[in-house]
Amino acid sequence: MAKLLIIDDEDAMRRLLRLNLADRYEIVDTGNSEEALAMAMQGKPHAILLDLRMPNYSGFELCRTFKSMTSTQLIPIIVITGEAGATTKTFCQELGATAYFEKPVDFDALRTCLETVLHAAQPERRSELRIRLQVKLKLRGNDINEKPFEEVSTTENVSKNAFFCGCTVLLMNESIVEVYLVSRGTKFVGKARVVRSEGCETPYPRYAFQFVEKEGDWILQ
Repeated sequence: MAKLLIIDDEDAMRRLLRLNLADRYEIVDTGNSEEALAMAMQGKPHAILLDLRMPNYSGFELCRTFKSMTSTQLIPIIVITGEAGATTKTFCQELGATAYFEKPVDFDALRTCLETVLHAAQPERRSELRIRLQVKLKLRGNDINEKPFEEVSTTENVSKNAFFCGCTVLLMNESIVEVYLVSRGTKFVGKARVVRSEGCETPYPRYAFQFVEKEGDWILQ
């Protein structure tokens, strides 16, 4: 059974979420921001349901922190908040949130979202040490409409056999791109497969790539 971590300082909201989701998921919850960090790192939940208005550390800060740590950055974050507005939603997506729900929660939609998010394969999840490192790359391949593209991007993190970065074109999961290092020239380093995507409904999609073929020197050996 998949585990959900609910982070909300309102006891009533945590009880309501538990009541509606406990039949399908193992639930752990907290209203304490500092405790939430420890629970996410040690408990390794499959998804986090996060309120934005929290004491000490806001949900924005928690989301940014979760996405900056290698041990938690691949956990999907679903924001559940009383704040309405497209600007807040867009900001959460830019921080790395997978989905955004306003209170009162549409639980049918939330359950559907969780099923979709948790069903998505995450083959690179914590399989390798990831380092937050900005590396300039050129990606070349075909987009979701089979139209050729070429784009320069900068990684958010890298590992021995994978990297995570933004790409403004829409890519299909499992699609293959050529990867070039852009530093004092352009050097082909291999081909990589899209294994995960985030924010495809925004102007700034982000993708996790895993090498299927390496040639030459990658950042980490």
